[in-house]
Amino acid sequence: MSFQWLHMRIQEEKDRRKREALTFERLPSALAELHEVLKEGITAYTDAFVSDVVEMSLGSSIRIVTPGVQVEVKIAPDIPGFRIERGNHSEDVEVGLLPSNNLYYRDRVMDVYLTLEELTRRTLDRALFPKLQE
Repeated sequence: MSFQWLHMRIQEEKDRRKREALTFERLPSALAELHEVLKEGITAYTDAFVSDVVEMSLGSSIRIVTPGVQVEVKIAPDIPGFRIERGNHSEDVEVGLLPSNNLYYRDRVMDVYLTLEELTRRTLDRALFPKLQE
């Protein structure tokens, strides 16, 4: 006996697994892309505040160190996406692929999609401006 619903669900699951595999493959380059965008923000900050020292490095994660705050953006395969860690605060951002092969970012807790600008704000704001209110 052949069930049409079962064949449809099998195909849906195959498609989901394919998208997930493509996303996992893309996460390291997505982290590198985010690093390049964050570098622009840090350059703008250090140009404005020449005496402030901000260090950023890219390895298996992005590490940003300022005189009182350290932020780390790690690949989190369990999401799949990024985990932004700042002190005892941690934030998960799902990363996925759109049909156009572009990336999307989604706040898993608030269940909202994020622009790249919003993702950079969530990453840099508390590190660069800890005394300003959100």
